[in-house]
Amino acid sequence: MDVELLVVPGCPKEQAATTLLRTALDDLGLTATAVRTTVIDTEHEAELRGFTGSPTILIDGADPFDGPMAPPALACRVYPGPTGASGVPDLRSVRRALTRAAQAAAERARDPGS
Repeated sequence: MDVELLVVPGCPKEQAATTLLRTALDDLGLTATAVRTTVIDTEHEAELRGFTGSPTILIDGADPFDGPMAPPALACRVYPGPTGASGVPDLRSVRRALTRAAQAAAERARDPGS
């Protein structure tokens, strides 16, 4: 599984997002899975990556928290959560997204023709 964290330079939520991802991965027994951080610092990069705000979590190249079409932006991102808006998604949502990705990878491994 490829886990990537996209951030703008100096993102105030980068450390919280990194800790959140590491906690969720460890909770699921995916301790060997690394979290790669990529800094997005130009509008061109934001457009190429479909980056809609910092921090953005990609799991196997997909944003599991992608909502309504938002334009690419070098800005902070806001995630809805059970207690209101936040600069990072909630732990339960991250665990669910990682679990879905792990299950999809396991299914692909069982049936390589799909």
